[in-house]
Amino acid sequence: MSTRSYAIRDSMTMLRRNLKHALRYPSVTVSALAMPILMLLLFTYAFGSALGTGIGAMPVAGTEYIDYVAPGIILMAATSGALATAVGVCVDMTEGIVNRFRTMAISRASFLTGHVVGSVIQTLLSITLVIGVALLTGFRPGATPVEWIAAVGLLALLTLALTWLAAAIGLVAKNPETASNIPMPLMFLPFIGSAIVPPESMPTGLRWFAEYQPFTPIIETLRGLLMGTGIGSSAITALAWCVGLGLVGYLWARAAFYRGAER
Repeated sequence: MSTRSYAIRDSMTMLRRNLKHALRYPSVTVSALAMPILMLLLFTYAFGSALGTGIGAMPVAGTEYIDYVAPGIILMAATSGALATAVGVCVDMTEGIVNRFRTMAISRASFLTGHVVGSVIQTLLSITLVIGVALLTGFRPGATPVEWIAAVGLLALLTLALTWLAAAIGLVAKNPETASNIPMPLMFLPFIGSAIVPPESMPTGLRWFAEYQPFTPIIETLRGLLMGTGIGSSAITALAWCVGLGLVGYLWARAAFYRGAER
């Protein structure tokens, strides 16, 4: 069996371990999933009429604001998964199980690969559930099958990028509490973008930040794909941010993991 085959086999073993662990201890995953669903319900039913009228996005106040806000909340489900990843990696690092793995004849890359792939699967399932809740609350996307495939691909790429970034955070955090706090800005950064209201409605300084932060072009691309309204040049910017965040996260996680192995 080749070295690559051993690495794939060991990564699959780690993946099964992480998925079983998530089933046995689902509290963090459920908490990360509950946040975007609660936000969706809150902004749809509590604030939808006022916000919808304010941004002038719908002909009848409050009736179609869900079509504007749902893509932003769906993206928030992807950012929420980062918290569970960071905590899971940090728990393994601080409880000493990683030191045991390092003494065993397994691929060194399999630990991170198992965590990342497992977290991506869980997050995509969470995103699917959030989309289901959005449809039940009145979200009516006009995407074609090709646009749905592109939207899913964008969400998968963003999830992968944020998962690698969260894995790196989990590796460098000193304890699970710190690991759960550091990714919090990722969860709320979409709010200071175009997730809830257009940047044009914000004060000048905040508008500038909202227009140039990473999540705004991703949200606009996702919204355009799901609603079938076109995406313009935001797609290139969105893909560049996803690839950039993923590359930074991967290199950071790899360096942190192998640096820890040398201690």
